[in-house]
Amino acid sequence: MELSSGLWLLFLCALGCVTAEEDKKVISTIGSTAELSCIYTPEKKFILNKLRVFWQIADGSKPCSVVHTFNSGHENQSEQCADFRNRTRLFQDKLENGIFSLLLLNVSLRDEYTYRCIVQKKDVVFRVIHNADVALKVTANNSLPVLSGPIEICPNIGEEVTLSCNYSQGYPKPNVYWINRTDNSSLHPSSLKIIQDNDGTYSVFSTLKIEANSDIKVGCIIENELLQQNLTVLYSEDFTNSNSTRSNLLDLNEPGAQAGSVLAIAIVLAGLAVLTCWLWKRKSPHRRSYADVQQNEDGAQHNTHV
Repeated sequence: MELSSGLWLLFLCALGCVTAEEDKKVISTIGSTAELSCIYTPEKKFILNKLRVFWQIADGSKPCSVVHTFNSGHENQSEQCADFRNRTRLFQDKLENGIFSLLLLNVSLRDEYTYRCIVQKKDVVFRVIHNADVALKVTANNSLPVLSGPIEICPNIGEEVTLSCNYSQGYPKPNVYWINRTDNSSLHPSSLKIIQDNDGTYSVFSTLKIEANSDIKVGCIIENELLQQNLTVLYSEDFTNSNSTRSNLLDLNEPGAQAGSVLAIAIVLAGLAVLTCWLWKRKSPHRRSYADVQQNEDGAQHNTHV
């Protein structure tokens, strides 16, 4: 007889014969695949038709809490919540070895829950042999911050200059810092707005007013505490030089920036290789086609006979 999802939750919570517990945290980015760990080392391999594996939302806060069910050798999706349909997988070939971990595909912000894995084994009756809670934390760093200064206006020394730092599609809510790159001192922003967008991610709009001097070197830092990652974008300008140069560069100490810079270098090298090959072909002697060779050979033979 099959039990409803609500009755299963009550039944499973009432059983106390749990021999092992896990409590873990998994960090996953939006759109990726998360692996929720649930591992139990058996004395011998499990017989699958005497095994039940339940994955559910741990606190029961959703009207539907069933994430995935494996019952006596078969996966049962009849009780699965619609939000998780076609997005969950067990490692079928590893179940008998006690690997009950769950793959959650195409992770989104609405998947941020604590998940519970409950494993039952049948001797005479089914009893709980393993219990594991896994907290899924979702994060996003889908864009790079953009730091901009005065456009087509060269302020005089001592005049006020406004810099803008914008960032979008971040999660969780980021921290924002302005720094003076000359001495790494912190600078207080003139304005700061952090807005949660309709998709749940956050956008940052911040400005900094500073006095134009001979050498401005300022950085805007977007901190993602969950990823333990700082995205730093730099701005520098010399207003005393009419031919001043402006830089707006991402701090290459960041992993994402390193990947971007490597890609840019690869593109430049590929371009140089193509240019070199083209120049070499232009300078090299005319290459004859197969038809040209045949014609010349025929002509040579004709001259010989003459």
